[in-house]
Amino acid sequence: MYTCRPRFAEYDFRKSSFSNPNQDCVGIAQRSGWVELRDSKTEFGTPSDQRIVLTGDVFRSFLTVITRS
Repeated sequence: MYTCRPRFAEYDFRKSSFSNPNQDCVGIAQRSGWVELRDSKTEFGTPSDQRIVLTGDVFRSFLTVITRS
């Protein structure tokens, strides 16, 4: 069972080690069984700062699918 979804701050997000040289990448934050993904090019907290929120289990399944493709 998952806790309530946490609110992530800008410092919670880390960039992928596979980021492009121009810094275009996905930011990821993880806590309490939740994962949140965001576009690092978008200014944090603005209306255009859209995010994908997944449970940890769903995120692991997502990674399995995309790494097999």
